[in-house]
Amino acid sequence: MSHQTKNRGNLQAWKSYVERFAQRHWKNPYIPIGTDLRLTLVYLCDDSPADIDNIIKPIQDAMVGIVYEDDVQISDVDSHRRYLTDVIIITGLPKILADAVKVGNEIVYVRVQSADKLGVYL
Repeated sequence: MSHQTKNRGNLQAWKSYVERFAQRHWKNPYIPIGTDLRLTLVYLCDDSPADIDNIIKPIQDAMVGIVYEDDVQISDVDSHRRYLTDVIIITGLPKILADAVKVGNEIVYVRVQSADKLGVYL
């Protein structure tokens, strides 16, 4: 669901879905202010995908208070879109992502971790 959608009801439904999913799967207390974070998204999609840059913000917003205290903590974002019709090597992928590839399900995989020093990315 794009952050730029004109259908605010669908946007809110998507954010609520992400929030519920995060609540079920995030077992730690939320990460407090003062910790810079890296958000990694992998979007496996069908033939008519949303723009990858427009799905980032709703996901970030939905995880506030669950995964991290405030989305201002997200200093780094890696986003990747792959089509389910592409050849995707599943070796080394997280199980949930590999399983989605095997059965051909659309998925947005999200990982949150501490941000690295800038030099690591360059």
